[in-house]
Amino acid sequence: MTKPSLSVKDLHVSIEEKEILKGFGIDVKGGEIHAIMGPNGTGKSTLASALMGHPNYEVTSGEATFNGEDLFDMEVDERARAGLFLAMQYPSEVSGVTNADFIRSAMNADRAEDDQVSLMQFIRKIDDKMGMLEIDQSFQHRYLNEGFSGGEKKRNEILQLLMLEPKIAILDEIDSGLDIDALKVVAKGINELRSDDFGCMIITHYQRLLNYIQPDYVHVMMQGRIVKSGGPELAQKLEEQGYEWIKEELGIEDERVGQE
Repeated sequence: MTKPSLSVKDLHVSIEEKEILKGFGIDVKGGEIHAIMGPNGTGKSTLASALMGHPNYEVTSGEATFNGEDLFDMEVDERARAGLFLAMQYPSEVSGVTNADFIRSAMNADRAEDDQVSLMQFIRKIDDKMGMLEIDQSFQHRYLNEGFSGGEKKRNEILQLLMLEPKIAILDEIDSGLDIDALKVVAKGINELRSDDFGCMIITHYQRLLNYIQPDYVHVMMQGRIVKSGGPELAQKLEEQGYEWIKEELGIEDERVGQE
């Protein structure tokens, strides 16, 4: 079976006519976890939004393929149904739609009418995953993200990840605002999916998440592109020394591009 893949080459993205991504490139395959780190304002969240098809972000040049297909030819819902998943930094609240209804609808969106997930199958699976993530069962019946704390929203994003089992996941600062116990639970959920059928791009500011999720590759993003790549040891060095040594090494004077 062919591993899933997301390939991005020389991507340029603008918002309100200001260029944010300036030649970004990466290849993510099944069985791989890539961590993308970098200072604020270097375009990390812009990358996630552009790949998922946010209408405010204009792709001006470059290309992205998902499992060999042109990603930018797909509508947002087509990308999701094909197996591309985005855990957002700030998940939206949706009043009137329960967590359970939302997740079950998403699971059935790309399935034939005669192959829908039954209610009993759904209940067994969501009970199991909520137990793993230490989420109270009442979450099933609460409106999507409405009144959730920051930590609850992040756990709920990982619950969706485990239920949908996408091919490639983009996790945008899934660790922000989490205490150490919640961080361990979130990491446990991500590690649960590790296999050749799943690839992941983790966007984070901090090395601490990578103490619990061992990345295969670590990339440093500055000025809208990747400027340095390495293994887990690169994240550790960034934690100890910050980003100044990279800027000095590469002669980068101002890393900000004006949009996170």
